Amino acid sequence: MIQVLDATLREGEQTPGVYFDSHIKLAIADLLDRVGVQIIEAGHPMVAPEISTAIRQITGRKLSALIGAHARSLEKDVDLALEAGIGFLGIFFCVSDERLNGIFKQTLSSAIDRISKVIAYAKAQRPGLIIRYTPEDTVRSNFKNVLDAAVAAVHAGADIISIADTTGYMIPGTERSMYDYVAKLKGELARRDAYPRIAVHCHNDRGLALANALDGYRAGAEIIDATVLGLGERAGIVDLAQLLSVLSSDFSVTAKWNLKQLPELYSLVSQHSGVPIPDNFPIIGKNAFTHCAGIHTHAACENPVHYQSLDPALLGRQTDISLDHMSGISSVKWALDRIGVEFDTQLAAQVLTLVKSVGQKGRTVGLCELPLIVEWCQQNELEAQ
Repeated sequence: MIQVLDATLREGEQTPGVYFDSHIKLAIADLLDRVGVQIIEAGHPMVAPEISTAIRQITGRKLSALIGAHARSLEKDVDLALEAGIGFLGIFFCVSDERLNGIFKQTLSSAIDRISKVIAYAKAQRPGLIIRYTPEDTVRSNFKNVLDAAVAAVHAGADIISIADTTGYMIPGTERSMYDYVAKLKGELARRDAYPRIAVHCHNDRGLALANALDGYRAGAEIIDATVLGLGERAGIVDLAQLLSVLSSDFSVTAKWNLKQLPELYSLVSQHSGVPIPDNFPIIGKNAFTHCAGIHTHAACENPVHYQSLDPALLGRQTDISLDHMSGISSVKWALDRIGVEFDTQLAAQVLTLVKSVGQKGRTVGLCELPLIVEWCQQNELEAQ
């Protein structure tokens, strides 16, 4: 069964300028839990005392989701995370030759020893703790380095190995395929008698984070990382709403996700991150289920499936029709019905003329404005008699 790890409270705060006050973090965690996200990565406690306190408060809410924290490969990081009462710990350390030699000034052997010791230490402190080890920049690191570190991490007590596409480097269908990488790593781990769950953490630098995550899932990854609005470093990571919608509707995943909670969650995160939801944003954006052109709206009014491949009811939303310069008579008929005005051919034609005029000014006519247009047209007709 696939699990989704939401990292809005950790990776999301790595978005430049984004920080959530503690009471907002609690509200976000509550909504994530209502959505049904299985794992909530609540932060990196060593970053600031306020983050550590917020994680502790979230774990104290006894949510259904497993609450996790981020840690470097240092015992002091582990201790602070455990003090917050978490049940999931993500430990990371890079094993690429370039960074080991150029930044950390240590050998692969010493790095693996450090990783193994800190994992064993964490497991000894709390035997039931779920531990994830992430080789930073996994996919661009020497594969043998990743494999050796992953095997050692599993034997030291790691339950999950995360494949991090830290720079959004992977491209489906090429030699840089996440599908191939996941399949290869799982196979090589099994040959070394190591059977961890595999997670994928995909960045969106090339706009391919969701595609790469789904590639990983198809190859056998059991955990996918995501954030609300795809927040995160640079271009962010996989968007939560898009991931859950696709897994539910296109991969028939039967996890108990309540996608109708997503609009409220996105509104909260957008408001307090200062990151607006683009109108054309998939799934959640204002225009995601809105039809505009006359041919489209005519068909959509008859049956939305003609121009929709996803049911908006999945999100607690509904099909909408835009009234602007692209509108046709079917759009007006639909809108008049929505406001309880009986359809009249002559009136509808006058309303359409005015709607198009408004649309040519770069506006759309909402259902609150439409009654005013109807009244104006009716009054104009009376005066013409």
